[in-house]
Amino acid sequence: MGDNLGPQENRRHYIFRNISRQKNNPCIIMGILNITPDSFHSESRRFQLEDSIKRGIEIWDYGATWLDIGGESTRPGAEPVDIDEELRRVIPAIKSLKEIRPEGLISIDTRRAVVAREAIKAGAEMINDISGFSDPEMIDVVIETGCAVCVMHMQGEPEKMQENPEYENCVDEVSSFLFSKVQQLLDSGHPKELIVIDPGIGFGKLLNHNIELMKNIHLLTQSNFSTLLGVSRKSMIGQITGKQKTEDRLPGTLATSAFAFYNDIDIIRVHDIDENVDLMKVLSELN
Repeated sequence: MGDNLGPQENRRHYIFRNISRQKNNPCIIMGILNITPDSFHSESRRFQLEDSIKRGIEIWDYGATWLDIGGESTRPGAEPVDIDEELRRVIPAIKSLKEIRPEGLISIDTRRAVVAREAIKAGAEMINDISGFSDPEMIDVVIETGCAVCVMHMQGEPEKMQENPEYENCVDEVSSFLFSKVQQLLDSGHPKELIVIDPGIGFGKLLNHNIELMKNIHLLTQSNFSTLLGVSRKSMIGQITGKQKTEDRLPGTLATSAFAFYNDIDIIRVHDIDENVDLMKVLSELN
């Protein structure tokens, strides 16, 4: 996975749980760092470099294995960010954080191959592509760099993805999409140990779609690929609980994290690191 991680075989078990998955192991925590002014949860925004670096270190110190850095909001209704602006937001933060904490694992949350390539050069070890390779050059970046990759399903574009998403069979369509993208990686020789799949909760999906996907998550977790679940403070939780403000959705988020623990999810992508780490410690001990 490049010079930053050293020999792959020595670190893969640390990155993705399913390399040696054991029942009731805690989920790996991926902490969210949004270097944006408009991400849906205001508390996750860090738009100044100094603040971004401080928050990134906090996320690791709280116990997150992965730090997921994004420079473009992909909330429903969000407008695209210019590539140069996205690079300006994320690359200095990645370089600075790797200088301070060389062993820290960083994922770059981007849809663009240009940004992904520069992020890997700067020290990131994983590409988190919410668009499932909408940029045809993204697979080339993954293969050429040998980095880890998370492939997510999204119907439509963030600007309009929630206007009227439709599926004939949401579970079948999402899983088929993910496995087809994964097969492209495998056919190119990319190790399955470095591939993560994500159903994309809330991305071009209504509440019933999200619930259906989570109730059938075994179709992904039993596929021999690591599985990531990102539900933290999303509208799905607000719709179920009636909590309109994202600030009020932590209890509902922790419920989905417990769901992830009991359903063999490998990685949870969350805003609240300390609380989720504690949850995993207690559940692991009780089991």
